[in-house]
Amino acid sequence: MAEVLTSIEELRNRIDVIDEQLVRLLNVRVACAVEVGRLKHEAGLPIFQPERETQVLNSVRKSASELAGPLTAEAVVRIFERVIDEARRAERAASVRGDGSGPAIGE
Repeated sequence: MAEVLTSIEELRNRIDVIDEQLVRLLNVRVACAVEVGRLKHEAGLPIFQPERETQVLNSVRKSASELAGPLTAEAVVRIFERVIDEARRAERAASVRGDGSGPAIGE
């Protein structure tokens, strides 16, 4: 029983480290998207580009299919749809503040 509990604790510790890495990577992703949005604004380009969102979702679908992990490709797509939804929310908040700190939609 103690061995099982030790294994569970070790796996939970790994999960905690991975969660921290995911949060960091999501923030780096958003920072890049913020810069893309700023550049689009300066160039007078539309922020929302549905073709880019489709490209992102197709790319993660392909990556997930190739990796063939426990998450299905469609599960990964749903996760990224949520990431993009939150990017939209942050973009709206940044545009209200006028500080450009939100991500570009779909980036």
